[in-house]
Amino acid sequence: MISRSLTLHLIEAAKQLPVVALLGPRQSGKTTLARATFKDHIYISLEDLDTRKFAQEDPRRFFFENRNEHGIILDEFQHVPELLSYIQTQVDTEDIPGYFILTGSQNFLLNQAISQTLAGRIALLYLLPLSISELKAKELLPEKVDSLIFKGQYPRVYARNLNPATWYRDYIATYLERDVRQLAAISDLSRFHYFIQLCAGRVGQLLNVSSLATDCGIDVRTAKSWLSLLEASYIIFLLQPHYKNFSKRLIKSPKIYFYDTAIACSLLGIESEQQLQNHYLKGNLFECLITSDLIKHFYNANRRPQLYFWRDNHGHEVDCIIEKAMQLIPIEIKLSMTISSSLFEGLKYWKEISDNIYPKAYLVYGGFQDQERAQATVVSWQNIEKIFSD
Repeated sequence: MISRSLTLHLIEAAKQLPVVALLGPRQSGKTTLARATFKDHIYISLEDLDTRKFAQEDPRRFFFENRNEHGIILDEFQHVPELLSYIQTQVDTEDIPGYFILTGSQNFLLNQAISQTLAGRIALLYLLPLSISELKAKELLPEKVDSLIFKGQYPRVYARNLNPATWYRDYIATYLERDVRQLAAISDLSRFHYFIQLCAGRVGQLLNVSSLATDCGIDVRTAKSWLSLLEASYIIFLLQPHYKNFSKRLIKSPKIYFYDTAIACSLLGIESEQQLQNHYLKGNLFECLITSDLIKHFYNANRRPQLYFWRDNHGHEVDCIIEKAMQLIPIEIKLSMTISSSLFEGLKYWKEISDNIYPKAYLVYGGFQDQERAQATVVSWQNIEKIFSD
């Protein structure tokens, strides 16, 4: 098993509250982590149709027959969200810390139900695919960044040394056939698949919903609905612009990213590292890799991401802004392996307009050596955790 940074926070949450929900995309390692952490709990998968039917038709008997002194792991709990009200009744009667461990891969169903029933009784934690630091700790981190972008960061690919092109193609097909058809009532799956491909073609770019809808042949309302579905299923995330304007007019549209670059590569038709090397979106995919890894560091520390980007209407931009207390930490992301003065232009402009009141800045690049420069701390893509350790 690959050790996960979230483990200690998961254990701590289970000591404090009776219900812990572990959310994240399919195959991110939620079940493995839950079963390894809570070995004495009974494990029940609600993917099993017979078990699901039993839970739906006779929930009281379902809980009675699975009652034990340690607790229950309910895997893919979103299939039977009505069980939440019965869990609420039980934890209000017997408040046993960490008794119910729920896992789910559709955030929108769980959170809607949780907000109505388990507020104040549940801890929500998020497990995304492996971070760069987790791969490095297990000596699984590829030597080349191209390899990591193409291979992605889903645990199963590394645990079983699978072919990324085949596995991610099947992963996307499973998501479309299984989750989307079941949860979103989308009749035209081929058009939805084309929609995701169009999103991949815009990775690391400003999101223009109207343009996306037009290119896909759907209306704006449908496009927004499908984007929400992709967000709730942990396929994409939207990075919001930071509000700090420094007397400048700001871009208000978010940027679109994928939680895993290999999924984006698959959707773009990239079937090998060789194809990736000369792809016109390679720089965007590198930016996606680093941005999603920054998001993972927040979630792995059981903190909500405080991550943004900054751009004014003249095209001046900082790729990422971390908001920490009263400080803003600008981060530039450049694929180049050679450090040149041009890489610091965005950070230099930021410091000028902010009167240098936020002096700490970082440049994450495609090379291998960390350096201290006057303009910023230069960090290799392999050592991105240095930003947080600082």
